[in-house]
Amino acid sequence: MGKYSIKELERLSGIKAHTIRIWEKRHQLIEPQRTKTNIRYYSDDDLKKIINVSVLNNNGVKISRIVQLSLNEINQQVADLSEKENSIDIYIEQLIVALVDTDEEQFEKMLGHLTIKFGFEKMILEIIYPFLEKIGVLWLTNNITPAQEHFITHLIRQKMIVAIDALPLAPKESTKAILFLPENELHELSLLFYYYIVKKKGIRTYYLGQTVPYSALTSIFEVHKPQLVITSFTTHPRASELQKFVDKLCADCESAKIFATGYALKKTPITAPPNLILFANALELSQLV
Repeated sequence: MGKYSIKELERLSGIKAHTIRIWEKRHQLIEPQRTKTNIRYYSDDDLKKIINVSVLNNNGVKISRIVQLSLNEINQQVADLSEKENSIDIYIEQLIVALVDTDEEQFEKMLGHLTIKFGFEKMILEIIYPFLEKIGVLWLTNNITPAQEHFITHLIRQKMIVAIDALPLAPKESTKAILFLPENELHELSLLFYYYIVKKKGIRTYYLGQTVPYSALTSIFEVHKPQLVITSFTTHPRASELQKFVDKLCADCESAKIFATGYALKKTPITAPPNLILFANALELSQLV
């Protein structure tokens, strides 16, 4: 069972902590529990209820009306709204609820529905990326179990690979790109979407994937001599090694433009070599390549 602070509820639901506390006291909407050291925390059920209350409240239902509804009625009204409205926020919040419940069938059903409704690229950019950013707080506070992490990454990865495989292979004379993650870097979902973007643009792609040994990267670079190298740093290299790694990569692949992104670069500012181009997200990469 997850244990969430009120700030985590705020980030995941979009409802201010102050408002949540008012609703607790005035309407007994949820009831926090306390640790042995008297620190307040909220359960998975509290989180799901607050998310669904947020959906209804954001769509014009007053809190005085919501508190009169049973939990089943709240859930049903949210389901009805998702059928009628095209609100991105509703879809993101429903994905969070499916994640907390480890409801693989519902998550899979939603991904299929959203792919048909919006198309693969729009679904990833406008729904899946914001969803992953929102649940980042759950990873940081260990409120996602290995089973939950596995099932969401597996399902999203499956959809990405199907979409990538459906794209035609670019001719050999096209611009070439290598995509890789450094050794010990396992966060592959973003890189897969960058792969989709560059392949869709008619670029000949060599996708090396996660935790690539540096010697293997440079060997492949020498064989194919790509004009672009695309990578992402989330947890590796470590902060103390990041500048050194970037300098070496840019020197060893001097003839190419190196596109890099990731949480590690936000957390640890570096001096960019001349052929390094930092980008913030998939949309920005699409405009740069």
